[in-house]
Amino acid sequence: MTRGKITLPPWVPPLAALVVVYAAFAVLAPDTFPRVGVLVNMARETAVVGVAASGMAMVIMLGGIDLSVGSAVALTTVVVALLLRGGVGPVPAALAGVLVAAAAGAVNGGLTARLAITPFIVTLGTMSILRGAAKGLAHEQPINNVDTHGLDALALPPSHAIFVFQPAVWLMLAAGLAAAVILERTRFGRHVVAVGSNEETARLCGVEVERVKVLVYTIAGALAGLAGVIEFSTLTVGDPTDSIGLELDVIAAVVIGGGSLSGGEGSVAGALIGALLMTTIKTGCTHLGLSNWVQEIVTGGIIIVASAIDRLRRQR
Repeated sequence: MTRGKITLPPWVPPLAALVVVYAAFAVLAPDTFPRVGVLVNMARETAVVGVAASGMAMVIMLGGIDLSVGSAVALTTVVVALLLRGGVGPVPAALAGVLVAAAAGAVNGGLTARLAITPFIVTLGTMSILRGAAKGLAHEQPINNVDTHGLDALALPPSHAIFVFQPAVWLMLAAGLAAAVILERTRFGRHVVAVGSNEETARLCGVEVERVKVLVYTIAGALAGLAGVIEFSTLTVGDPTDSIGLELDVIAAVVIGGGSLSGGEGSVAGALIGALLMTTIKTGCTHLGLSNWVQEIVTGGIIIVASAIDRLRRQR
C-alpha cells in the first residue's frame, strides 16, 4: 500500500521562516521592532524589490535569469523625470517608463529565444546597455528639481487610515496577484512551467517556446518598469546610478521564496514573501544596532540555505 504524500505549496516554507525571523526580532527588540508603523514601513521598503520579483519569478520558472533589472529601474526613473520636466503628465510619463522597460525586456526575450544565447549573457549585456542609456539621457547627472505632479504620493502615507499601507504597497500586491493569476490560472502560465521544466518536451507537445520566452521577458520588463516608477516616487529624482545590485536582491527574493534556478518551480507569493523576509532582516538588524555587513552575511546565509534545501529536495 502506497501512502499519499502531502505536498506543501512552495510559499509555505518561506512564510514559516518569515514568521520565525519576525518573532525573533520582536523578542530581541521588544521596545521598537513589534510596532504597526515599523511593519508598514517594511512593506513600503519591500515594494520595489517585490514588484520586480513578481516578474523575476516568471523568468526563473521559465528557466531563465535577468540581470538587467537594476539598470531597467534606473532607466525608468530617468525617463519619467525627463518627461515630467518636459511638461508631460504623471500618468503618461509613468506609462512611458514602463513601456521603455517592457521593450528592453522584449529585447532580452527575443535575443534569448531567436538567437539561442544564454539568458545570463544576454541580460549581462543589456544590463550594461541600459545603464549606459540611462547615463547618456541624464548626461551622467541625477535629474533634480523635478515637479513630480503627484507621483510622489505613491510613497506617502495614505490619506485614509482604512488603507493602512502606502499606495506603492497596494501596487506591489496588485502586480503580484496579476502575475500569480497568469502563472497559475492560464494556459500561458502552464506553458511557462512546461518550458522551465523541460524545453524540448514542451516544444514537442506543441508549445511555442520562442513566443513564451519573449512574452515572459516582456512582462518581467514591464514589472521592472513599474518598480522604477515606485522608485522614482521615493527618490523624486531620475538617477542613472540608482539600483546598482538590485537584480541580486530580486533574484535572492525569488530563490528564498522557493524558486528553483533550474526552472519549472516557484511562485509569485513565495517571491513576495522572500522580499519581505530580506527587508525584515535588514530592519531587525538596524533595530538591534548591527552593522550592514552583519545584515549582508545573514541574508547571504539564508540564500545559501534556501538553495541547499532546494537541491536536497530535488535529489530526493
